Order: sequence, then structure tokens, then C-alpha cells
Amino acid sequence: MSKPANRGLLITLFLGVLLAALDIAVLGPALPAIRAHYGIDDRTVAWAFNTFVFFNLLGVPVMTKLSDRHGRRLIYVMDVLLFAIGALIVAAAPSFAILLVGRALQGLGAAGIFPVAAAVVGDAFPKERRGQALGILGAVFGVAFIIGPILAGLLLLVDWRLIYVAYVPLAILVMLLGARQLPSSVSKERKPLDVRGLVLLGLVLVCLAYGINRLDVSQLATSLIDPRVWGSFLMVAIGLPVFIRLERTAVDPVVRPGLFSDRQVVIACALAAVAGLHESAFIFLPALAIEAFQVTTSVASFMLMPLVVSIVIASPVAGRVLDRVGSRPVVLVCQAILVAGIAILGWRGEDIEFFYLGTILLGTGLAGIMGPALSYILLAAANVAERGVSQGLITLFISVGQLIGGAGVGAVAASVPGGLGYRTGFLAVAVAGLVVWLAALALKKKAPKPAEAAA
Repeated sequence: MSKPANRGLLITLFLGVLLAALDIAVLGPALPAIRAHYGIDDRTVAWAFNTFVFFNLLGVPVMTKLSDRHGRRLIYVMDVLLFAIGALIVAAAPSFAILLVGRALQGLGAAGIFPVAAAVVGDAFPKERRGQALGILGAVFGVAFIIGPILAGLLLLVDWRLIYVAYVPLAILVMLLGARQLPSSVSKERKPLDVRGLVLLGLVLVCLAYGINRLDVSQLATSLIDPRVWGSFLMVAIGLPVFIRLERTAVDPVVRPGLFSDRQVVIACALAAVAGLHESAFIFLPALAIEAFQVTTSVASFMLMPLVVSIVIASPVAGRVLDRVGSRPVVLVCQAILVAGIAILGWRGEDIEFFYLGTILLGTGLAGIMGPALSYILLAAANVAERGVSQGLITLFISVGQLIGGAGVGAVAASVPGGLGYRTGFLAVAVAGLVVWLAALALKKKAPKPAEAAA
């Protein structure tokens, strides 16, 4: 594919990922208005987020597998359409229950957008340019967090439902461009779809997400005897081995078991989970700023702008470096920066200069790890027929890390007295990040080019 065609394809992927990323950026400002509109409490309105997360987890293995079988173009356009239909349902919902139906459809649609986009990069871009393309896609999340709150603030002056109506024109544009630009990449082998594996994996993931969501680490003993918690984890403990056994005998498995025999894949999944832990710190940084500097909620949000800008800048830079030096140096450097950032926030986060330094390092490290690096590793390890599934693994492990981090840091913040709760939680995340950095030392070095090898 020529460079101009590649450029048009990358713009299409960029806009699609932006569509999904904006939802994360605008939900926070929209939640108070949604709560007031339906007359519900904080615990109930949280399901607007939880429903999205649950169906996102459920949708990842389904959408990525379908993209490997039926083509990137069809599934990508279908995912965007699902997301847009869900947004319209949310905007028109006469009750909160109907709103949750729309959020479920949005979660299912968003589940395939980024993994399928990353798989398209593997299909359409030569290996020496994949890092650059993945870096540009990774920067989308930073862009979303810059324009999302501003857009939400303006539309909230009129009606919160306009936020979700505004998705539709962008979704239509992405579908038109996608139908024209994306390769179909339809698999020539028509093996029977592993429906049992898809259903079982979906149930395991939903049980895992629900169990973590109901866990209260500040009252761990009480939480563990809650049937909703131990019952969910029991289902995971039973379902996961059964799923693995099914996949070993399936004609066309959802996830090829041999994929995890690759050291690169195992380390990448561990890095993804810990990156999710670090990303969960985003939720608590405004609370830390309010507690430490006695600022308002709006000022605390603006204090995260350096973090967001660092993501926008660092992600494409990391992608370019990936193409030149390979994944191992980028992962080791970015993971070290990530650990340093969260450790500084835990150590001296109450000092304004250290707060900004920590957030900038946190954004820079996450940009390199979650943006191009992990996708790059999985594209290299997976064969052509499982690129979509391999990218879905990254999303799955990041989501699990986010769920664990959100529960863990929040519990530590509630249980440690004297204003040290958030900082203590951040230090615990830093320790986990350091352990995985040591594991990342086992990543393979970049293979030399033929000329270098001959020399």
C-alpha cells in the first residue's frame, strides 16, 4: 500500500479510536447531570460506567475473533455503528434502565475499535513503520482528554444528551471512510467458529470484572465472605481451566494456547495489567490535588493537563523509536519512567513541583507502554490469522489492571489515616511496576538486519 493510501487509512483509524476514547473523557463531566436528570444516587449512576466496562470486556474476544474471520473492514464499521446506536439510545433514554442498554451497546462497539485498528496496522503497514503508526493511534487518548472535557462543558450548558448526539456525525464519517479505506482481510479458511469458547471466556471475564468491582479491600475479610465476591471468583477458578481445555481441542480456538508459550506474549500481558494499574491512578489524582493543595474540583482537573499533553507528545515519539531500536529498549525505558512517576507521586505528591513532575513522568511512561509498545510486541508474536485476537489480549489485561487498581488504591486511600492514603496506594502500584520491569529484562532484543548480521 502506498504512503498516501496509508495516510488516509491512518486518518480513518485515528478518527475511529478518537470516537471510542472520547467516551472515557466526557463521561466524568456528564455523570452529575445524568444523576440529576433521572433522580438517582451516586451508587446507581456508577452503573453508567460499570455497564460499559462489563460489556467492553465481554465484547473484546468476540469482536477481535470476528475481525480475524470476517475481515477488519466489516467488523470495524459494525463496531462504530453499534457505538453510534448505543449513543442515540443513551440520548433518547426515557429511563435510566434504557440508558444502560445504550451503554451496553457502546461498550460492545468500543470493544473492537482499538484492537481491530491495531490489527489493521499489522495488516497494512510494513514492519519498519508499524511503531510510528501505533504511536499515532496511542496519542489519540491524550487528544481525547484535551478536547473531551471542553466539548462536554460546552454541551452541558445546553443539555447533557447533546454529548451523545454529537457522536453520530463523527461515527457516520468514520463508517464512510472505513468502508472505503480499510482492507477486508477476510480469512480464506472457513473453520467452524468456537462458540463454546467465546461464551465461556465471556462469562469468565464478566465474573472476574464483577467480583473485583464488588471487592472492598479496606474490609477484605467481610468482602470475601460476600457470596457475590467469592461466588464470582469461584466461577473464574472453575471456568478458566475449562476454557483452556476447550481451546486445546478447538478447531479454530478463540485464543491459541500456544500463543502463551511465547515469552514475549506473557511479558507483554503482565506489562499491560500493570499499565492498567498505573492508569487507574488517573481516577485519584484530582482527589490527591484537592486534598494536598485545597483547590476546587475544576482546578484539580486542569492540573492534569501536563499529564495529558505528555501522552500526546510521547506516544508518537515512542512509536518512531520502536521502528528503529525494537520493543525491548522502549519498554524498559518507558516502564522505568512510569514507575518513577507513580513513585514520586507517592513519595512527595503533596509538593506542587513533585506533583507536576510525577504526573508528566506518569503520562510519558504510559504513552510508550500502552500506546505502541505492547501492540508492537503482540503483532510480532501473532500470526496473520490471529492479529485481532492478539490485540484484544492487551485490552483485556489493561482492563483487569484498571479494575484491580481502582479497587485497591481506593481501599488503601480509605483505610490509611492522615492524608497518606492515596500516596500509599501509589507506592504500592510502583512496587508492582518495578517487579514487572525486572521481568521485562527477559524480552528479546531486536533481531539484526541482514546486512548487520552478515557484518
